[in-house]
Amino acid sequence: MSKPADAEPVKLIFSVFAPAEKIINDVVVKLSSLYGQPDFLSAWMPFDYTDYYRPEMGRGLGRRFLSMEELIRPESLPDIKLATNDLENESVQDGRRSVNIDPGYLSAAHLILATGKGYTHRPYLRDGIYADLTLVYQDKKFSSLPWTYPDYAEAGQLAMFAAIRARYLLQLKILKASSGKTKDQRGKHD
Repeated sequence: MSKPADAEPVKLIFSVFAPAEKIINDVVVKLSSLYGQPDFLSAWMPFDYTDYYRPEMGRGLGRRFLSMEELIRPESLPDIKLATNDLENESVQDGRRSVNIDPGYLSAAHLILATGKGYTHRPYLRDGIYADLTLVYQDKKFSSLPWTYPDYAEAGQLAMFAAIRARYLLQLKILKASSGKTKDQRGKHD
């Protein structure tokens, strides 16, 4: 019989795309005020994988990925998705969003994105939010799945997520070492 245990904390990530880099930078500041400082921020890159967002957001979209320094509980993902939906709604002008924010988390085993759209590979979490299993880590690398969005399956993105994962694993190691100390062994700043 398995014994239930709490999940390890996970690494919060975001994909933010918009028609202007300034909009993305402003969103990064807002996300930082909500979730702490990023420990990774990708370069601005074109988001030209699909025309799906063109009617609403226009042409020339760009994107940045970021990961946050502070680890989170995986069960908090629906709250984060609802908060990013609110940030997106703040950007609406004339019925059109100017930014898209996709939160997710990275663990040792996989990358999960939050979505409001259900599908066969997306288990329901709560409050209208589903988990999208986007990438799995196996054979010492991230691998895509049949439903993985093409932009997440690109070699450059896979390498980026592997680097974020390495940082995350180091954080977990430090966290475990720190939690193993007795109260008297910890310094004031632990």
